Amino acid sequence: MNTHADEKSDEGVVPEKRPNKGGMLPAEVVEGRTSPKGNGGRTAAVRTQSRAAASNGLVAVRQAARQSREVRFTALLHHITIELLEQSYFALKRNSAPGIDGVTWQAYGENLAEKLTELHVRIHRGHYRARPARRTYIPKPDGSQRPISILCLEDKIAQQAVASVLEAIYEVDFMGISYGFRPGRGQHDALDALHAGIYRKSVNWVLDADIQGFFDAMSHDWIIRFLRHRIADKRILRLIAKWLKVGITDGNRVTRSSRGAPQGAVISPILANIYLHYAFDLWAHAWRQKRASGDVIVIRYADDRSVRRCRHWRAGGLDGDNENTPAGKARAERYRFVTTARAGGACADRNGRASRSAAARDRARSRCRWASSRWCGCGPGSAPYCPR
Repeated sequence: MNTHADEKSDEGVVPEKRPNKGGMLPAEVVEGRTSPKGNGGRTAAVRTQSRAAASNGLVAVRQAARQSREVRFTALLHHITIELLEQSYFALKRNSAPGIDGVTWQAYGENLAEKLTELHVRIHRGHYRARPARRTYIPKPDGSQRPISILCLEDKIAQQAVASVLEAIYEVDFMGISYGFRPGRGQHDALDALHAGIYRKSVNWVLDADIQGFFDAMSHDWIIRFLRHRIADKRILRLIAKWLKVGITDGNRVTRSSRGAPQGAVISPILANIYLHYAFDLWAHAWRQKRASGDVIVIRYADDRSVRRCRHWRAGGLDGDNENTPAGKARAERYRFVTTARAGGACADRNGRASRSAAARDRARSRCRWASSRWCGCGPGSAPYCPR
């Protein structure tokens, strides 16, 4: 399969129709021609975030990912072309706040071709250096504040380009229960699926769950381990590791951590979907097929999910009581603690209670790793791919 579909074709176009009058001067001859000048050979750039475009090389990547769910891509960086960087620039929001360098979208657009060429060279030579994100806060409905990380524009362009490459691979793998931050899907699609499930099935109760502090709790080691299921290009993995570990600036202090993906970063949504694809979607799909009795419908939008129970079922210590009852609320809270532990956040003991001792936290994390290794092969010493 040719993954270098973006290469230029031959300059001349040979005519297909030939003269058919022997030695006489033909009445009409189809002439050859050269390639059109100007922008005729360029791929149209994406002008808004609502539009999507993919180069022929990324189409080939998507086809290869669809043909085999176990193939690992060893060469992906050459798909980060100047054209893809230009598309990534136009896909960004025009009025977004600048990062620590103070460069806006309009200011970066001056001499855009030269800047993108320089960025392309630095990425491919390994000289690209990510800058810390600027931390700001926005109020939440419950009175608390949500931390938002604002990246420099050049980092946004590079992240958007890498996100396009990851999207070409993982959109084939993602399951139908995932609706958040995916092309062609959104909040209304998730609500439509919820509405259809409630009115077409005999639903007894609905469990609405949220992973507490998910974006701040994602383990960097587990993100890279999940990515290695499909990506074997170390250059792409190093770029992602740079963005995860570069840290944030809050005032005059730079903070770095071994876990968490900055909310507001362009690369964070698809990394969150990849993380939850292995940490929740595959597990939920296998659980409802092998252990649950009756119909269980799961809908996930980023780190929010809805589980609907149709008819009576009992699995894993959960029965069919309504979530509005005290017992149902206790079980929902237990589900929240256990799910948070699976995401690398606050750990839980066997009864779902929060653990404070270091030994209890280690035991909970070991159980999470053991459970993960059973269904996706990500446990210690396992093969670097998902044996589905």
